[in-house]
Amino acid sequence: MRDLDLDLLRAFVAVADAGSFTAAADMVSRSQSAVSQKIRRLEDLIGYPVFDRNSRSLALTGAGGQLLIGARRLLDLNDDVLRSLQAPQTTGRLRVGICEDFVPLQLSRLLARFLRLHPGIQLDVNTSLTHGLFQEFEAGNLDLVIATREFKERGRVIWREPMVWFAASDFRLDPERPVPLVLLQPPCTYRELMFTTLDAARQAWVTACTVSSLMGVQAAVAGGLGITLLGRSFIQQGMQIIDVPKHWPPPPMTEIVVLGDDTADKSLAQPLLEFLIEGMQMPPLARID
Repeated sequence: MRDLDLDLLRAFVAVADAGSFTAAADMVSRSQSAVSQKIRRLEDLIGYPVFDRNSRSLALTGAGGQLLIGARRLLDLNDDVLRSLQAPQTTGRLRVGICEDFVPLQLSRLLARFLRLHPGIQLDVNTSLTHGLFQEFEAGNLDLVIATREFKERGRVIWREPMVWFAASDFRLDPERPVPLVLLQPPCTYRELMFTTLDAARQAWVTACTVSSLMGVQAAVAGGLGITLLGRSFIQQGMQIIDVPKHWPPPPMTEIVVLGDDTADKSLAQPLLEFLIEGMQMPPLARID
């Protein structure tokens, strides 16, 4: 009897949770083909398909549903064993602000796993837009902030991600009409980038919808109200990355920075940062010295 590979199980759980191979690939920072290959290896290992690829939406097979229950138990058990082997537990309270931009598809899962591994650390997590988090940090209400870099050069970069234009799955740009934009309320880096990009291309645009949260942006885009500019990891069901006219300037990389890691209690802040960086399988620039 062969052993189950935890790496394959993590990919399987990610696909099941995300509802698509594309979204799961962003969750585990791998290409879609790499995730698909892991699922095929898992299916070869157990001898059964785990997803029904003939249905319109990705669905678990009977064997897949049964495996998902066991996979979650095995991954939790793995965390329990690792926790039991760690050095004496660090204890304390850390007030953390995390922008909605950061790993939107897997943040809850990562934080839940971190708390299982570090039960002595109490996290008070505030998720909001970057501008609000910076204000809370300056007011002394947050110890650590992980947020999108704004126009001011603040914070230490821990992650970069390509920015892309998103639209609904069936959306097509009409070259004869102004581009409909889905926007966040100001102040917003993404909003300003869209304006400067389209103005530089002399492309007419209109505001189709203005919302107060990134989840609202995703819902409006998936519903077909317009297009928007976000990091690649924001793709979800009902959305696609669209090809835009070649005369549009290419969007820059979006950067995630950390503020407060030089002043917060390092025994609390460093384990969290290292865990998030490892969980995202970030490039070398993100490693903690």
